[in-house]
Amino acid sequence: MKTVFLALGSNIGDRTLFILRAIEELKNHIKILKVSTVYESNPWGVEEQPPFLNCVIKAETTILPEELLNIVKQIEKRVGRIDRFRWGPREIDIDILLYGNSIIDLPHLKVPHPFLVERDFFLYPLIEINQSLKHPVTDKNLSEYTSTTPNTLKPFCCITFRP
Repeated sequence: MKTVFLALGSNIGDRTLFILRAIEELKNHIKILKVSTVYESNPWGVEEQPPFLNCVIKAETTILPEELLNIVKQIEKRVGRIDRFRWGPREIDIDILLYGNSIIDLPHLKVPHPFLVERDFFLYPLIEINQSLKHPVTDKNLSEYTSTTPNTLKPFCCITFRP
C-alpha cells in the first residue's frame, strides 16, 4: 500500500457538489483516510475567472501512479469536467500531489506535483492533514515552505468523512 495525496478543485457550477461527487467516485478505487477543510482560493495562473474551492485527500492504494492518473482523468470526465484551456475554469480538477516518497518525472505525470510548495491550496491543506510530511525531493518538512508561500485561503466548509 502506498499513501497518496490528491488535490481536488472546482470553480464552475455547484463547486461543492463536484468535489463531493469526485470523492464518492474516488472511494471506488482508493481507500480515503482523511479529507482536509474545503477552502476558497483565488485562481492561479489565469486570474480572470471565478474563485475555486479546493481540498486535499489522503488515501492508500495499491494502484500504480500512471494507472491512478488514468483513473482520476476518467473520474473528472464522469463528474462533468469539460476540457478548456490550461489553468482555465474547471468543474473538477484532481491532481496527484504525492505518491508515497516516489519521484516521478514523465511527460504526462510529475510527482511530487511541480507546484506543490508554490500553491497555497496544495501546501496548507497538506500540512493540515499531515504536519510531518516531507518533500520527497528536498527532504524538507512542508511546513518549512510556509514562510515563502503566503496563505490566502478562506475556509469554506468541512466534509464529514468516515474511512
